[in-house]
Amino acid sequence: MDLSLSFLFIVLTLPLLFALTKLFSSSHNSPLPPGPTPLPIIGNLLDLADDEPHRKFANLAKVYGPIMSLKLGLTTTIVVSSPEVAREVLQIKDAFFSARSVPDAMCSCNYESAIFFLPSTSPIWRRNRSIFTTNLFSVRSLETTREIRAQKARDIINILHKKACHPICIGEIIFAGIVNMISNLILSQDVVDINSEERQELTELIKKSSKEIAKPNVSDFFPFLRFLDLQHRRRNAAGYYRRYCKFFNVIIDSRLHYRSSNGKNYGDLLDSLLDLFAESKITRREIIALLMEVFGGASETTSITIEWVMAELLVHPVTMAKAQAEVRKAFASQTFTESDIINLPYLQAVIKEVMRLHSVGSLLFHKAMKDGVDLSGYRVPKGATVVVNTWAIGRNPQLWIEPDVFRPERFLEKQISFHGKDFEYIPFGYGKRSCPGLPFAVRVIPFLLALMLAEFDWKLPDEMEPKDVDMTEKFVCG
Repeated sequence: MDLSLSFLFIVLTLPLLFALTKLFSSSHNSPLPPGPTPLPIIGNLLDLADDEPHRKFANLAKVYGPIMSLKLGLTTTIVVSSPEVAREVLQIKDAFFSARSVPDAMCSCNYESAIFFLPSTSPIWRRNRSIFTTNLFSVRSLETTREIRAQKARDIINILHKKACHPICIGEIIFAGIVNMISNLILSQDVVDINSEERQELTELIKKSSKEIAKPNVSDFFPFLRFLDLQHRRRNAAGYYRRYCKFFNVIIDSRLHYRSSNGKNYGDLLDSLLDLFAESKITRREIIALLMEVFGGASETTSITIEWVMAELLVHPVTMAKAQAEVRKAFASQTFTESDIINLPYLQAVIKEVMRLHSVGSLLFHKAMKDGVDLSGYRVPKGATVVVNTWAIGRNPQLWIEPDVFRPERFLEKQISFHGKDFEYIPFGYGKRSCPGLPFAVRVIPFLLALMLAEFDWKLPDEMEPKDVDMTEKFVCG
């Protein structure tokens, strides 16, 4: 973990840190779950070094069980790695774990309006979640905007046709296309030129800002050091936030001018937000925060999942052939639309298997809002971070036969939905804190993949074998 820049500073202040560790640690009368013995000051930070955290947590759970505790600096972290305890956190006692810890880097980015970080008890959270659901993800809204999604999917296919017979970076093309799909749903315009290979402002902002916030930060492990911003995470995130504001303010100003000059609107999400703005029910800062969240939350997760599906199909050509045969049979009889994805059970099974093995939200972060909540017989202190390791649950050999093997047929043999009711499979989370974009994802991902498989024959670059493909995940939290 990238702590070298500040480790010397910490060592020089050991006496103060030791005192604060004692001050902030849980009472000895509070039975925490078992876990590795923490070192003075730094706790279990070294236990997470040299590996992705979801893998480290999974390996530690094999020793300490499905619920364990760690001290990451001064912060208490409870890690859950079984469907039974996950059900407790996400369903049975979700009211006590409905908040999320806010990374210090986010403190410069108007996080107070973000659905991702606000507790579900917040009226702002309820308002913003309702805005998303009503304007983007309701059945009515999704039906109304079906043609927009279909056209933007076709734009992606057209770009792929232009690049056919040449090596391509699938992820970059899909990501840019999905950003435009979302922008047409909420802004009624393209914001990316997918024909250009030059740097695109919004796609760069989404990728760089999310990467910055996900980086390890000494300020999160030792909160009393936050004012120093030793690794410049908050400063860097603030720079990205200013660029977001500049980008979206231009669009907002243009739309306000259009509305005042023409006396009409597009009827999209931005118009709904500007209606609330006109009634002083929402601020411009909150509008920008919502736009940032929907672009950041929907574009990367959707494109990464599609990229993973294509990667698995390319290294499993037999599975590719089965999926392609199913899709081409469906396309042969009619004009294919989103409503026809129900006729692609094998492709759906492939997507589910990919999301089991490579969950985009490999770790679901929650925060204890009350002291002394019982979780599987252990007491969780107020303010503790509670992490549900969906990656470990998806690879648990007690739940899945040959858990590390890519075998989509398992989802034909056993009907499991994306909606999290089966807690051995929660790629989108569960309950109030589940991904609000699930209805969008379950339409767009299979539809776009079906188009890609129907119109192209895919193979790895020359002289590259399936064993040469790096299938290692990078950490993404949820």
